[in-house]
Amino acid sequence: MGKPRKVGHLVLNVKDVAASTKFYTEILGFGIAVERPDGSGTFLTCGEQHHDLALFKAPVGAEPVHPQGIGLNHFAVNVENLESLREVYQRLQEKGIPVRTTDHGMTGSIYFNDPDGNGIEFYFDTFADPADGLAEMRRPGRRNKELVLG
Repeated sequence: MGKPRKVGHLVLNVKDVAASTKFYTEILGFGIAVERPDGSGTFLTCGEQHHDLALFKAPVGAEPVHPQGIGLNHFAVNVENLESLREVYQRLQEKGIPVRTTDHGMTGSIYFNDPDGNGIEFYFDTFADPADGLAEMRRPGRRNKELVLG
């Protein structure tokens, strides 16, 4: 059986492709790889692969996202460092988007929702070596704390 190498990309159905594209590019910093000419979808990139996230027009009558429902809880986007995370946090604050911060020990994270209610985490790794981050995650008695960014 083949073993997964990594998660390749994420596809979200959205109510308004143009509004979601604007949110993901202007506020979160994704780049546009391809926009479908008919407006039914946009493929977004972080700059290293063809696309990391795709936004597709949801079918008419699609159910809205339910925060406690089955399915996606959130997806996570890695940023370079604490300063990069602060920049995203500030843009979200300027737009009045509610943000929750967490210091997980192995990562510093902010959590928020996109225009359709999809949960998003932006985070930076606090350890240069992934093995050290995993050891922190497994440390008995480890507790999350609030990450102070303001």
